[in-house]
Amino acid sequence: MSTPNSALNEITPFIYGTTRLGDEKIPRQQRIAVARAAMEAGVWFHTSRMYGDALEVLGEAFAQAPAKIPRLIIKIGWRNMAELRGAIEENIKPLGVKGVQLGQLCLGGELADDFANGGDCYKVFRQLKDEGLVQGYVVEAFPWSSEPPLKALRAGYTEGIVDGFIFYLNPLQRFASNALWQEIVSRKQPIIAMRTVSGGPVHQLRDVPGFAWKHYLQERAVEVAPIFERSGIESWTEFCVRFAHSFPLVKATVGSTSKIDNLNEFLAAKENTKPLPESTMREIEVLQHRWSDELDSHAEPGSM
Repeated sequence: MSTPNSALNEITPFIYGTTRLGDEKIPRQQRIAVARAAMEAGVWFHTSRMYGDALEVLGEAFAQAPAKIPRLIIKIGWRNMAELRGAIEENIKPLGVKGVQLGQLCLGGELADDFANGGDCYKVFRQLKDEGLVQGYVVEAFPWSSEPPLKALRAGYTEGIVDGFIFYLNPLQRFASNALWQEIVSRKQPIIAMRTVSGGPVHQLRDVPGFAWKHYLQERAVEVAPIFERSGIESWTEFCVRFAHSFPLVKATVGSTSKIDNLNEFLAAKENTKPLPESTMREIEVLQHRWSDELDSHAEPGSM
């Protein structure tokens, strides 16, 4: 459960994901305009050095309206403690900020092992907070990286350091393993749900050849589309936002777009986070538990 001083207590129910701001095929001024629109909406932003030149685009947008600079989540890591500080600095420098609200811990190699075993990384996490570079941390989980955070959570190492967990959580994806998911729920750990709409409208994922970037998403859309249809909700975006917020532990959902119209749809949807009917949620949760056992838990890194 988040502490009284956790940055998560002030988070907005929708977070603007900036992945598409790094797509150089999209005119730069269009990308800046979308960033400015999200800034005006007052929502948090999620960004990373991994997203092309998204940081530079954001830096330009922030310079244009310094009073509107949003609160931020950045990806940091990666394979050892020496990389942690550099990962923060390579994000905040182009953004023109001195620190961020949350660091998304992307754990691999020696760093993942150290984290799992309660090692010296926790001292470094505290130092970075004391210096004001970050106010808190959320731990990233994928099916292939769920074991280290599961081990650390069970041992109690994360207490007082980790504010919550962040992973893909939408009607077609729940990327915390079944075991990690159960531990998060039983310990009431706050969650940030990523990839709000699963990559696009469920009917396009199901019916349009090649629309789903991986075949498993098309197969899952076949199973989820009838549930969405029975809900009577017209908008897939609304359905997905409400799905995420149907879990009491979810504090926010992260959705990415480079189009003003899509951003406005996200912003409209965040005004209605009423939980979906329990029966609807149960249908999807049963599917997600099965998918985790059948595919997710056997997936190679980056394959999903």
